[in-house]
Amino acid sequence: MDIKKIINLGQLKKSKYQSRPVKEEIRENLIASIRNKENPFTGILGYEDSVIPDTERALLSRHNILFLGLRGQAKTRMARQMVDLLDEYIPVIAGSEVNDDPLKPLSKFAKDQIAEHADETPIHWIHRSERYGEKLATPDVSVADLIGDIDPIKAANLKLSFADEKVIHYGIIPRSNRGIFVINELPDLQARIQVALFNILQEGDIQIRGFKLRMPLDILFVFTANPEDYTNRGSIVTPLKDRIESQILTHYPKDIDTSLAITEQEADILAIQKEKVSVSDLVKRLVEQVAFEARANEYVDKKSGVSARLTIAAYENAVSSAERRAIIHNEEKTQVWISDLSGIIPAITGKIELVYEGEKEGPYQVALNLVDKSIRTQFVQYFPNPDQLKKKRNTGKRSADEKEPENPYKAITRWFDAGNHLDLLLDMKDADKIAGLYKVDGLYGFVKKYFPHANEKENALLMEFVLHGLSSYSVISKKMIDGKIEFKDLMGSMMNLGAINIDGEEDELNEEDYR
Repeated sequence: MDIKKIINLGQLKKSKYQSRPVKEEIRENLIASIRNKENPFTGILGYEDSVIPDTERALLSRHNILFLGLRGQAKTRMARQMVDLLDEYIPVIAGSEVNDDPLKPLSKFAKDQIAEHADETPIHWIHRSERYGEKLATPDVSVADLIGDIDPIKAANLKLSFADEKVIHYGIIPRSNRGIFVINELPDLQARIQVALFNILQEGDIQIRGFKLRMPLDILFVFTANPEDYTNRGSIVTPLKDRIESQILTHYPKDIDTSLAITEQEADILAIQKEKVSVSDLVKRLVEQVAFEARANEYVDKKSGVSARLTIAAYENAVSSAERRAIIHNEEKTQVWISDLSGIIPAITGKIELVYEGEKEGPYQVALNLVDKSIRTQFVQYFPNPDQLKKKRNTGKRSADEKEPENPYKAITRWFDAGNHLDLLLDMKDADKIAGLYKVDGLYGFVKKYFPHANEKENALLMEFVLHGLSSYSVISKKMIDGKIEFKDLMGSMMNLGAINIDGEEDELNEEDYR
């Protein structure tokens, strides 16, 4: 029988429909999901062996849940996906503000309706998507917002006294009865407001003004919060935390591949952009590495965290940088070059919180350094480590017949040592950039040695990557000025920086200046 054809209480009773508490409903649907090898949390990557099993255990235990973790760790997304574990439709008394169960009415309105209409009491069916409530905790949230208050306008219109239960205006929590209710950023809720939740969590009752209400609400509560040591605006009061049965710690992706999959899934790249711009696996990994570098960087506040939104926005910016260049030169197709990563700086600066030393350094410079460190980390996954070559040359004495370790970068560095330099404009035509890269002696041969099967486009990208990588290891110099990147020999750059300036004072040398 189509359940939506059941339109009154009498028909519902005849159908032998049995209502269940919401936590029991979720528990039984989760059991079925696990048995069928289905993942109820689709699109949540990196939590397969940690957060998802913890959440399933909490739901099987019929617990209220606190997701505790730094920003951008899919806490709210996890909560929203729990809706899929609810029954598709449930019956409620028509007109009820608190989703009254026709078989177990709570509110005075529902009880009066049944008393007046008996089996003819009208009911309607609500979809599971309507059984979800969410509130962002802010300091101005009041008890009336969450739980309810007396409505003087309703009292005046209905000509009722303030002592009549019908004058109550219910808040968002009672209106989420028989569903899931989420409070995001719980520590931002004032302590006195948190106290108002005690009774709801423990006994399921609500208290409004002086009314002697006993409405055991049927709700699964899910809370999200940043660690209390970071959220300086407030904290979760201990008695409330004690009433939340399961606290689940979330985390950032633990490896590049997981982070890559999240960005690939979440980045909003238009079809026309995908058609015009190709993005290599190398560039994708460089973008992801930026977040990993930021999370470990001494200038970035670790308590604040580095959201996965950084790499998503950075990836979108990288594609748009390449697209803009192609539009300028009327090119039908292009690829994201290493130099296009200069376009992701705005996506970094707005998503990292800096410590005092980082503020002194400046967000722009910190972002540039993070990109440089990303290149440095990924470089050794593709080519020999320049630092290891230096160590081999400098360790111990060799016998007369023992050869010095061969330096695979020798031909490239020799070209720069001869006084040559290479300027790559940020908005350069692809053909001009490739022509410039081929001018560097030994660069093409070096790449071909390690990647013999790379095509022309991949070769050119790897050639540019080698130059950026060598500069990150201080083998050659890299300088970004006036919309171009200049590669030169390291010693010449140092000599220029150390030259006497017009005031007759010698400029101070530091590594960041000549990179």
